[in-house]
Amino acid sequence: MSSAPLLRRILHGRGIWPAVPALAYLFVFLALPMLTLLAFGFVTIDRGRIVADTWTLGYLKAALADDLVWRLMWRSFWVAAVSSVLTLLLAYPVAYLFAEAKGIWRTLILVAVVSPLLTSALVRAYAWIVILGGRRGLVNQTLLSLGLIEQPLRILNTDWAVLIGMTQIHLPFMILPLLAVLAERDRRLEEASLNLGASQTGTFFRVVVPMSVPAIFAGLALVFAVSYTNFIVPQLLGGGSYSTLAVQVYEQTIVVLDWTRGAVLATILLSTCFAFVLAIVAFGNRLARWNEAAA
Repeated sequence: MSSAPLLRRILHGRGIWPAVPALAYLFVFLALPMLTLLAFGFVTIDRGRIVADTWTLGYLKAALADDLVWRLMWRSFWVAAVSSVLTLLLAYPVAYLFAEAKGIWRTLILVAVVSPLLTSALVRAYAWIVILGGRRGLVNQTLLSLGLIEQPLRILNTDWAVLIGMTQIHLPFMILPLLAVLAERDRRLEEASLNLGASQTGTFFRVVVPMSVPAIFAGLALVFAVSYTNFIVPQLLGGGSYSTLAVQVYEQTIVVLDWTRGAVLATILLSTCFAFVLAIVAFGNRLARWNEAAA
C-alpha cells in the first residue's frame, strides 16, 4: 500500500521524478568521467596503468609551487576577463536594437545572432587565421592595397588575435541572455522616467541598464567560463608558443601523455573557473539587490 502513492507520483510526473533520467545521464556520462579524471591527479600512472598504493598530494603541491602554472593561470584569467568585457560592449547594442526592432527585423537579428552557433568553433578559428594571417591575410591585403600601411601588421600569433577570436566566437553567449531581458523589460518605468524630466541618455543608464543587470552578469559568467577553459582559440590563433592553462591540460594529456600532470592542471583549471564564476554571480546578485533597494 505504501508504494502506491510513490508509483502514482512517478506516473503523473510529480516531484523530482521527471528529472531523474536526466540526472542519471549526467551522473554516468559527466560526473563519473570528471571524477575519474580528477582522481588521476593524485596517483602515479605508468604506461597507461595506475600504480597501486601511490595516492599522494605531491603532484598537486608541485603544480601549485610551479611559477609556470601561476603565469598560465594569470594569462587564462586575463584573456577570459578582457574577452568577457569586449563581448558585453559589443552585445549590448545588438540586444537593445533587437528589443526596439519590430517584425521581420527582429527575426533577422535573431538569425544573425544564432547562426554562428551552427558552425564549429574550430571552423571559425580557422576562418580567423585566413582573415588575420600574414601578408596574404585578408586584413593585411586590404590595408596594403589601400596604402594605409607599408608593411604587414603582425596580428596572428599575438594576444590580439586570441582576444578577437574569443570575442567573436563567444559573442552569442552574451547576446542571448540580454535579448531575453531587454525584450521583456517593463517599459512603463522608462515612460515614467521620461515624464519626470529625465533625458533619453539618463533613462537608459539609470533605468534600462539596471534592469538588465541579471542578464549582464549571467552573460559575463557564461562567457568567462567558456573563455577561461577554451584551448582551441589560443592554440590556433596564439601560435605554438602561446599557452594557457587549458592548452597545457590538452598538451599534457594528449601530446605528452602525462595523465597525472594533465589531471592536476585540469583540477586547478576547473576549481579556479568555478571560483571565478561564483564570484561573478555573487557580485551580480548583490548589485541587483542594491538596485532594487535603491529603486
